[in-house]
Amino acid sequence: MIYNTQSNQYRCLGYNPGLMPYETAHQWQKSLVAERINNPELEDVLIVLEHPPVYTLGQGANPEFIKFNLDKSNYDVHRIERGGEVTYHCPGQLVGYPILNLRRYRQDLHWYLRQLEEVLIRVLANYDLKGERIPGFTGVWLEGYKVAAIGIKVSKWITMHGFSLNVCPDMTGFEQIIPCGIADKPVRSLAAWIPDITCNQVSYFVSQCFAEVFSVNLVDANNHNIIAD
Repeated sequence: MIYNTQSNQYRCLGYNPGLMPYETAHQWQKSLVAERINNPELEDVLIVLEHPPVYTLGQGANPEFIKFNLDKSNYDVHRIERGGEVTYHCPGQLVGYPILNLRRYRQDLHWYLRQLEEVLIRVLANYDLKGERIPGFTGVWLEGYKVAAIGIKVSKWITMHGFSLNVCPDMTGFEQIIPCGIADKPVRSLAAWIPDITCNQVSYFVSQCFAEVFSVNLVDANNHNIIAD
């Protein structure tokens, strides 16, 4: 029942649980991935949420990009299995975790990264903001400032982790790191351009643009009503 023959689109279950501790979301992702490795016919999933303040380090992250002592840290820090360097999550930043079977789309990780960037570029376009890619880097920039980061893990073509979009967070947490290991390209939030912007508002556009880019019927996981298609 994952394929909608009327619209020629796969269904993707959408979850928007609000604020969730990082470790809870991480375990949830791992459970969803394990289920889909065991049964590839299960529906794809998109989780869009916020986290309490937390730093995460990709599996090969360079400690030189961290400005505090990891051994004596008062910060919540997790080293995880995604690619990429250190990043920061906090309330006011939207985080998206697509759990997709890439066999339904394209078995190409570079293509997948570019599709996630396209989702975010389209989200910004809804506010008449021109999101840009920078060759050689992954993420989305706005007038030279990085507003969205991407880091993924793929197991047997099932994806986890994903993207973060700085909507209206307290940006001071980024001062303790060199975000994504890029020292000469500062980070900023959308609130610098749109002061009254909210995560609830942007979450709608994230769902809509994700459904457009990946050509899925995104349905509410609780009541199975279509969120976007």
